[in-house]
This record gives sequence, structure tokens and C-alpha cells, in this order.
Amino acid sequence: MSAVLQATLLIILTVEFIIGILGNAFMALVNIRGWVKRGKISFVDQILTALAISRIAFLLLIISIILMSSLSPASFITEKIIRITNASWILTNHFSNWLSTCLSIFYFLKIANFSSSLFLYLKWRIKNVVLVTLLVSVLIFFVNIIIINTYIDVWVDRYKPNTSHSSITSNSKLYKLVLLTNTMFTLIPFTVSLITFLLIIFSLWKHLKNIQNNAKGSQDINITAHIKTLQMVVAFLLLYTVFFLALAFQSWNNKPHHKNTAHMFFVDTGLVFPSGHSYVLILGNSKLRQRFLFLLWWVKCKLNVTILGFLEHVRGFVQYSRG
Repeated sequence: MSAVLQATLLIILTVEFIIGILGNAFMALVNIRGWVKRGKISFVDQILTALAISRIAFLLLIISIILMSSLSPASFITEKIIRITNASWILTNHFSNWLSTCLSIFYFLKIANFSSSLFLYLKWRIKNVVLVTLLVSVLIFFVNIIIINTYIDVWVDRYKPNTSHSSITSNSKLYKLVLLTNTMFTLIPFTVSLITFLLIIFSLWKHLKNIQNNAKGSQDINITAHIKTLQMVVAFLLLYTVFFLALAFQSWNNKPHHKNTAHMFFVDTGLVFPSGHSYVLILGNSKLRQRFLFLLWWVKCKLNVTILGFLEHVRGFVQYSRG
């Protein structure tokens, strides 16, 4: 039963990986192609492209870590490998989450309406606000790296002289400590996104409250924009929550990862975020949605032609056999 379950989880992981790579690659290629064709790219498309690239790198890294930990668990959790995988994981995961958060901030400032002078000041300078947010995220990234490397150095100084602790067990504890610390840092962009979500809800509530004092047509357009933004932010928060809980479980897990079926389950659960959120962004963006629907139509036509051709060949072969 365990072998069957692990095989099923591995298949799910493979499907998530393929779906995530295809979705993010599509988003990046469409924006880059438009950039090359027109010679310019909008600010939101820049964020989407950077986000897609960071998630492709993140998915590739996760698959590499899983393969390494499964094929050679002893070599995977050495001090050197832990440092390399930790730095790579922090880099890709950090900017994947923060670019998503910047997207939430961008949509919030673009859609929400408040009379506060501070909000109006930020609304008129959306690009600067997002760039400052990215700059702050870079500072947080370096703090995260410094703290993790300090943990690793202290751990090595404490246990390396003692050969009894120079084992897979002690290094596994270090790996889990590193993962737990990284998980705590992912709370920061989640909190920022949650705040923007609550502010969008408050803006929509104020908008509905004052709807009788404004023209109905413009209000309907504004309400639609609010709801569309809310849907995207809600999807992001739900997927991010699942991702964070999956990371937390892996941090507190006591069994070796390569022997734990539950660990694989939560890896599958966590990958729903970088894989599934790309399709939320595609469907929420009119340009990407049109390109995506056209691609699906093209694939459907090609499949129909291929199937019809195959059936014709089969029918011809049957007729030839009978003759």
C-alpha cells in the first residue's frame, strides 16, 4: 500500500511540475515576445515575467532536491550541499513570493479608492512603491541568508569536532532548522498580501456604501474591477496558505524525508502554489487569457487532425487487409 501511495504521489508531483513549467513558461514567453515585437513592455508585464522566471527556477530546484534526496540521501544532507540548496531555495522562493506580493500591491493601488492623502500619494507613484517593496525584499533576502549561514556555522563548530554527531541524523536536524527559519521568513510577504486583501475589501465596502451617490455605469465598472482583483488576491492567499502549511509540516517532521510518505504528500500540496497560481494570473489577465484560449484551440485542432489521420490510416489498413 505504501509503495502504491508513493507511486501515486510521485505521479502527482510530476504532473504538477509539468503544469507549472508550462504555465509559467507560457506567461514569460508571451510577455517577452510582445516586448521584442513592440520594443516596450508594461510595468505589470515586467512583474509577471520576472515572477514566471523565478517560479520556473523554483520548480526546477525542487525537483532537483527531491531527486538528490531520494537517490543519495547521505550525500544530500552534507554541510556543503545544505549551504548550496539553502541559498538556491531562498533565492527562488523568496523572489517568487515577493513578486507575487508586489503584484497584489500593484492591483490594490490600481483598483482601490481612498480619500487619504497618503493613499493618493502612493497611488500616483505605483511604480515607485513596487520598486521600493522589491528593494526592501532584497534587504530581507540578505538578512535571511546571513541568519541561515550563522546557524550553519554555529552548528558545524558545535558538532563537527565530535564525530558521534557527524552523521545523517545531526545534519538532518540542521536541514530542518534551516527549513523552519526559511518558513518563518515566508510569513512576511504573506502578511503584506493579507493586508492588501483586507484593504481591497474595505475599499469595495465603501464603494458599495456610496453607490447611490454616483452614476450606475461607472460604479458597475468599478465594482467589477474590485471583484476581479479580489478573486485574484483570494486565490493567491489560499494557495500561499497551503504552501506555508506544507513548509511548516516539513520543518517539524522528525522522519528522514526520503523515507516519509507524508513528506512527499506535503511536497505535492506545496507545489500547487507555484504551479496553480500561474493559471490564476493567466486567466485574470485579458491579454494572456486570449493567447491561452487561442493556444488551447490550436492544440485541439491539431489533436483532431492527428486523430482523424490516424483513424484514416487504420481504416485503410483494415480495408487493405480484407482485400
